[in-house]
Order: sequence, then C-alpha cells, then structure tokens
Amino acid sequence: MFGPLDLQPPHFSVATAASPPTPTINNLDPLRFVTNSIHSTSSQSTMSSPSPASSRPSSAVPSAPARVPAGWSLDSWTTKPIVQDVQYENKAQVTKVLAKLRHLPPLVCAPEIDQLRAQLKEVAEGKRFLLQGGDCAELFDYCSADPIENKLKVLLQMSLVLTWGSRIPVVRVARMAGQYAKPRSKPTEIIDGKEVLSFRGDNVNGFDVADRAADPDRLLGAYFHSAATLNYLRSLVSSGFADLHHPSSWDLNHVKKHEVRQDYQAIVNRLTDALHYMKTIGADTNAASPLSTVDMFVSHEALLLEYEACLTRMPHGPAGGAYNLGAHFVWIGDRTRQLDGAHVEYMRGLRNPIGVKVGPSMPAADLGALIARLDPEKEPGKVTLITRYGADKVRAHLPAHIAAVKAAGYDGVVVWTCDPMHGNTESAPSGHKTRQFDKIVRELSESLRIHKECGSYLGGVHLELTGDRVTECTGGSMELAAKDLPVNYQTYCDPRLNYEQALDVAFLVAKYHERERSSVTTL
Repeated sequence: MFGPLDLQPPHFSVATAASPPTPTINNLDPLRFVTNSIHSTSSQSTMSSPSPASSRPSSAVPSAPARVPAGWSLDSWTTKPIVQDVQYENKAQVTKVLAKLRHLPPLVCAPEIDQLRAQLKEVAEGKRFLLQGGDCAELFDYCSADPIENKLKVLLQMSLVLTWGSRIPVVRVARMAGQYAKPRSKPTEIIDGKEVLSFRGDNVNGFDVADRAADPDRLLGAYFHSAATLNYLRSLVSSGFADLHHPSSWDLNHVKKHEVRQDYQAIVNRLTDALHYMKTIGADTNAASPLSTVDMFVSHEALLLEYEACLTRMPHGPAGGAYNLGAHFVWIGDRTRQLDGAHVEYMRGLRNPIGVKVGPSMPAADLGALIARLDPEKEPGKVTLITRYGADKVRAHLPAHIAAVKAAGYDGVVVWTCDPMHGNTESAPSGHKTRQFDKIVRELSESLRIHKECGSYLGGVHLELTGDRVTECTGGSMELAAKDLPVNYQTYCDPRLNYEQALDVAFLVAKYHERERSSVTTL
C-alpha cells in the first residue's frame, strides 16, 4: 500500500514556521546551485577471510610524514589484514597497470573535495540535507549518454523537491563515475550446477561465466570509464542541462492514485510558479544564473585498495594531507569496516569525507572506537554514518548506535544518513532479487522517528536508483507488482528504484519536511 511517511516529524536545527513561507528570492535561496563542479566517491565490502599483506601486489606509492595521522603512510594499509581482496594470476601485468594508474592525472581536484567537506559540515549541523544515489554497481556499458543523462535528471529533480520541502540546501552526491566494484560474501557461486568465480564488478571480471578470471587491465578500464563519465557530466552541467525551467519534464502520469497525483502536482505547480516568479523579476537572466547550474559530486565504495592508493595524492605536499583524487567521497562497506583492517587504515589518512555503512552486525560498543579512528579531531561532516538495517530491524539497533555516538562525543559531528535499500532485499516468487517500496519507506520513516526520539538529526538519504524505467523494485505510485519484474529487469547486482519510484521517495520526504515546518504533528 503506497502512502505517506507515517510518523511525526523530528526536530531539526533549522527554524520552523507557522505556515510555509511565501516564495521570495531570500527563502528560495536554497535553490542556489553553487558551481559547475562534479565530484566523486568510492566504496568497499568484505569477503570471507583476510589475505596476508605479502600476497598482494604493492601499489608502491611513497609514504609521507607531516600532517598525516601518526603511523599512517600512503601504503601503511598493506601491513594490515584485508578482506574482499582480488587475487590476480598475472602479477607482472598488475605491476604494470598500477604503475600506469599512478602516472595518470587525477579525476577530481582537492578544492572540490574541500568544498564537499564544507557542505557536509553543514549537514552535520542541520543546515543542509544529503541526497546520495545511483547504481548498486555500475557497468562499463553505463558510460553512455542516455544512462548518464537519466541519472543526472532524476537526482536534480529529487534535490529540487527536497529543497522545496525542507527549505534548506541539498548536497547532491551521485553513486557514479567509479562505482564499479561489487563485494561478495563468497569467492565462488553456482551457475547451472557448476561452481564458477563470483562476478566482482566490471573493474575485476566479466559477468559472462567465461570471463570470470580477474583481469588487472579492467582497473585501467575503470579509470577511463570514470573519466569519460565525469567529462560528460561536467559538459551537461555547464551547458544548461541542469536548468530548472523545464516543467514539461515533470511527467506524473505514472502515479496511479488520483489523490497522490494531486499531491505531487501541487508541489510541482508551486515549484514552477516560484521559478517563473524568479524569471519575471530578472533574478535569472543570464546563463550563469544559479538556477541554470548545479553543484554535483560523485562517489563510489573504496573496495579495491590497490586502485584507490594509486589515485591518492598529496597535491599540497605532505603538510596538506592525502586526498583520494579518484573521488570526492569514499565509503567503507559493512563487510570491510574492521577496526584493525586494511580499509580502515587506508581511509583514516584521507582528507576526503568518509562514509561508513552501519548495519545490524555492528556492535554498538565498537562504533565509537571506529569513528574515533577515522576522525580523531572530531571534524564535523568528516564521517557519514550510512545506516542499513532493514525495516524490521531498525528499531532494535539504531537507538543503541545513536547512544554510542553520543557517548563517544560525536553527536553533531557525524552525518547520519539512512540507506533503506540494502536491509530490505528479498526474492520474488519468480526468483528475481527485489525490494518492496513499502518496506523502503517504512525503514526511512522509522529512522526519522527514532532520531527524533533520541534527540538526533537524520541528515540524508542514500538510495540505489536509476533514471531508467526498470522494473526491479515492487510498489510505489506505479503500483508495480511482483509479476511485473520480468518486464524490464536490468540489474546485474541489487535491485534499484526506477525513475518514478525515486521521485516518490523525494515527494514523500518533501511533504514530511513541509509539515514539520508548518508545525503539523501528524502525517
């Protein structure tokens, strides 16, 4: 059953009002999109047993002293146990590929990372809202005009709706231009009765069973596909694709229920009226108008540390610290967050903002120690906790995790964001891996409610989505049923929200924030 978020709105640190403010230039200021910059992030996960450092090819990046954490260097992670590592047969080719990667230019620059870090500081302070979304695992084939345009479009429209509802700026971070790695629970899987190597993502091996051997040349493929994706994103942003004055693009015909479609249309009408008002008074009369450009960052899970280390540089010298210049935001997966592991060791030395997936397997007693290792200086916005429990488990785990963060002195320092996708994966009768939209919304609703009860602030949402009309998750305003999944089931990894379902989430969250601003106590 598709419906609104079923909870009372929590207290935010932004001012509330008796009624939504009249659209003016000042209170539409959150619609100001800063620059034509694109940014990128990375992610990681865990497999069964750690492989010793001696069995892995070294990225051979020189170490650096100075303004880095004590005992950290650009390759200190190679001395730690690692999970989700890739074993290559051709060691000589691995060495050659890593040398080439170290020679190639960065994909992003340090000032862009610093800008994102500043914006995430404001998220931690309740002054912004974080929207992070994109594919579970990108394919090299997604490096094409239509997929890139469609993902950019849905993220822009979602952020506009969220900005309208919350009246605070939205930080946009895309899971793209680098999200090629896929963590697996086992190194092999059974296909047609035969045991084969698991598909680890396009930067490791191929989906075809005949192409499952780990190929180091795919690391170069990941770099060049990331570069091409970023190049096209930058071109789109600077050429007017992000212009907000396109009411024809707000197609709500997919919404089945008349009353829900009316609610959505009312939000769109108010948005377009405000934009027309801005145009009438001449507030956006040139190509550089804040309503014609957008600040967009990109991200991926930092799973393959040899690759990540090759793109880690010290652009300002050792005194300026180390930046992963293959992404702006990198995160640690639920399987790779061991306190004494290689991934935590690598991440603790970065100037990039860092994400940590937090699920039911995270002991509350360990959370404070992990954050302290990643952010000993308690820099607001440096660490983003991405919670992923499942609709039926969030109540059992989130309160204790919030309490642990407070006890460690990081309340108001970390960014809390909800990933309502990963904990709600299930199998449909047809055998397709899927997620129910109602459970996704229920976990998000429950997370908002718990943060309110605990005096905390849920500052964002992290979604696996696509801008395409796929049929991978059931429910939403389209009312997709399990029988509809085979119609356009495209994912090679986990099921994603399609364009319409992603907008559903944005509209529901916007309505929630609007009612909170209006001091409405029930939804």
